[in-house]
Amino acid sequence: MAKNKVSMTPAMRLLLKEKVEFEDFTYAYEDKGGTAVSSRELGVDEHYIIKTLVMEDEHKKPLIVLMHGDRQVSTKKLARLIGVKSISPCSPETANKHTGYLVGGTSPFATRRAMPVYMEQTIAELSRIYINGGKRGYVVSLDPREVMRILKPTLVQVGI
Repeated sequence: MAKNKVSMTPAMRLLLKEKVEFEDFTYAYEDKGGTAVSSRELGVDEHYIIKTLVMEDEHKKPLIVLMHGDRQVSTKKLARLIGVKSISPCSPETANKHTGYLVGGTSPFATRRAMPVYMEQTIAELSRIYINGGKRGYVVSLDPREVMRILKPTLVQVGI
């Protein structure tokens, strides 16, 4: 298990409760720096840094998309796949309300509101990923099979 370098987050609590083996890392957070900053600060290829994106359909129903840091989400393709008219990113305020986390520190684990999770299929093929641990400047590294076990995401191919 990882040593606790930051105050306990709901995501960390869930990972510990589920007995997930993970390493945690802190870095100097830069506003709007995204995965490029965490990649640079951790010395990890941005493809292994996984973004947690909070989006919503045309009815304002929220969902989470997990995507490689060096790729974008085709919202049109995702909307077609899940049978809705449109998908768009939530405003930061709405994302914060749904997840309980501040944008830039959003973890897919232990969100305030249960939401469907969609994960880019190729993430599951990696041996290790780096994903936000529930605080800006805080990342956990784990086996993507643990993400599959805990979140039970729907695998999709919507990266561009």
